[in-house]
Amino acid sequence: SIRVINSTTLKVLKLSSNQLSGDLPSSLRSCEMVDLSNNMISGDVSVMSNWEASLVDLDLSSNKLSGSLSNLPHFEDLNTFNLRNNSLVGALPSLLDTSPILSVVELSLNQLSGHIPGSFFTSTTLKSLNLSGNHLTGPIPLQGSRVSELLVMSTYPQMESLDLSNNSLTGGLPSEIGNIARLKLLNLAGNELLGQLPSELSKLSDLEYLDLSRNNFKGKIPDKLSNSLSAFNVSNNDLSGPIPENLRGFPRSAFSPGNSLLIFPKGMPATGSSQDHTLDHVRHHSSKGSIKVAIIVASVVAAVMIVFVFLAFHRAQLKDIHGRCGFSDTTTGGNAKSGGLARPSRFKFHPTAQAPQTSLSFSNDHLLTSNSRSVSGQQEFAAEIVEHGAAERVTTSSASVNPSLLDNEPVLSGRKSSPGSPLASSPHVIETFEQPVTLDVYSPDRLAGELFFLDTSLSFTIEELSRAPAEVLGRGSHGTLYKATLRNGHMLTVKWLRVGLVKHKKEFAKEVKKIGSVRHSNFVPVRAYYWGPREQERLLLSDYIQCDNLALHLYETTPRRYHPLSFSQRLKVAVEVAKCLLHLHDRGLPHGNLKPTNILLADPDYHACLTDYCLHRVMTPTGIAEQILNLGALGYRAPELASTSKPVPSFKADVYALGVILMELLTRRSAGDIISGQSGAVDLTDWVRLCDQEGRGMDCIDRDIASGEEHTKAMDDMLAISLRCILPVNERPNIRQVYEDLCSISL
Repeated sequence: SIRVINSTTLKVLKLSSNQLSGDLPSSLRSCEMVDLSNNMISGDVSVMSNWEASLVDLDLSSNKLSGSLSNLPHFEDLNTFNLRNNSLVGALPSLLDTSPILSVVELSLNQLSGHIPGSFFTSTTLKSLNLSGNHLTGPIPLQGSRVSELLVMSTYPQMESLDLSNNSLTGGLPSEIGNIARLKLLNLAGNELLGQLPSELSKLSDLEYLDLSRNNFKGKIPDKLSNSLSAFNVSNNDLSGPIPENLRGFPRSAFSPGNSLLIFPKGMPATGSSQDHTLDHVRHHSSKGSIKVAIIVASVVAAVMIVFVFLAFHRAQLKDIHGRCGFSDTTTGGNAKSGGLARPSRFKFHPTAQAPQTSLSFSNDHLLTSNSRSVSGQQEFAAEIVEHGAAERVTTSSASVNPSLLDNEPVLSGRKSSPGSPLASSPHVIETFEQPVTLDVYSPDRLAGELFFLDTSLSFTIEELSRAPAEVLGRGSHGTLYKATLRNGHMLTVKWLRVGLVKHKKEFAKEVKKIGSVRHSNFVPVRAYYWGPREQERLLLSDYIQCDNLALHLYETTPRRYHPLSFSQRLKVAVEVAKCLLHLHDRGLPHGNLKPTNILLADPDYHACLTDYCLHRVMTPTGIAEQILNLGALGYRAPELASTSKPVPSFKADVYALGVILMELLTRRSAGDIISGQSGAVDLTDWVRLCDQEGRGMDCIDRDIASGEEHTKAMDDMLAISLRCILPVNERPNIRQVYEDLCSISL
């Protein structure tokens, strides 16, 4: 932590993206630029009232700061004010009164409430205002804000970016919005705004990004909106009338769902164009025309079905001949001829299309209903052990693969049981092959839903996601995981959630926003989510991390690709995981699904990153019960969760799971191992407990780290901490105690 900065010559203090904790400095005398973003600094922001510095740029974003902004000092030279992604509460003050030349105000992803001060819209200096993701209410304070009066001033207004999305703003969109002529970005999505869209929007000739989705606007879309628009969305409103001519280049997902009275012109790009045009045609013609169309459509469908049956029969015959002749089924079609890799598949959604057999292909219904409802015990763990690993480790040949094989018969190579464990039930590790898996995703609705971003630094369209090459990474208790590569090269992890697991849309959105607010270097951030028109179309999008998980580093032996982790490395992982849990628990968020497959070890220093955190918050009680049941099958479920009919993840349950992982780090035995000894067959926790009670705790320790006497006391200390973590719930320590105990271990 940084206590006091009394230097009179320091001009720039930049310590972003470290692991600083504690409170803000209580004194700051001369700095002009302070950047402490992306740390773990906590405490009340009111401490800044003691700062004497003439700040120009202040960035405290992505910390754990709390309190209100009501007592900020007068920073008369302040240009940039960024406290994004903290836990600030209370009313939003008129910052321009204390900092009159502000250019950038970034306060998104906090818990600010009350009305927006009108002074933000009368400033002659403010260029960017982002208040998204708060609890702000009331109208947009443009009416009577002197916008019209001051237009004659050449310096007024200068605002280029206005983001008020995901609040609870009410009232209409004032016509004065058209007077902020320099606007390039206007995002009002996810509020409760209503009324007609003002025609004055057409005055915003420089506008490039306009999102008015998820409100209650009605009436017509104004004509002659900016020709500079590259991103546009008015879906989930009650708009009507024809689509203006200069907006017809945007896909239907920019207008729907919602807006049922809009009139779509022929030839307009669509996410489901063939179906939509057919429906429009039927709707606007006579019953006689409808009958003709129906006959034609039925004839085409029948012909397609006949051709498909014939091709399927022909393929079956060829496969039978290949089988009798002893031909390998590892390559097909063009791949067999060229020897090259199959072209990566994409998240394309073709209406009612039949999947080609030259790639791993499946429909939404097949993937996310009966066959994916339950993968229990070790088989599910076998898939999950590679769920967040490197993509090249989860590959297979370009052969034609039956989709059911993914559900029922994963290609696995067995990991040998931990030493001394004759009854092996440890996780398996998927084999490595030379060529990447390919897939096509088919849906009658295509990607016709909504894409919501939780981070303004990332931007792409639904169409870009649907065209992104995708690779299967694995399957877990929540659904199936893919790696998608966008056109700009950015890689995402796409978690396709299983049908029936998630809450309704409004509650889902609220909880995902809370999960997305977790920003820390030890967490894989959730960046966006997709909500489709059908129940099985729910996607969570995170950054893709090119690394392997802790389970692979501990247990993979066939062949051994990793050097055994040293004790110091294992202790470092334990400390970082405990620190991650402390970060979550301080925000009131249990992880809920802590296990080695959800702990990624990045870079050569084995930097621990947690994933799959807090997903129980978006789930139904059934989904939560399945997640906890899976934890129980793998050995990480706290006993108190097994004794209740409606289990819910808790802070103490996270501590129990961490205790089991500490034992795994020390013993290199899996929580699922059944270990035979003098007292019969026992699981890992009972075995470690028995060894400790009999005074032979060091017998538990992995031989790779127990060969010398160097860290014997440190290992004993870590073993004792792990045993305290699995005590009955009323005796179990909290995560802060565990973290401090682990940090106190000296090597």
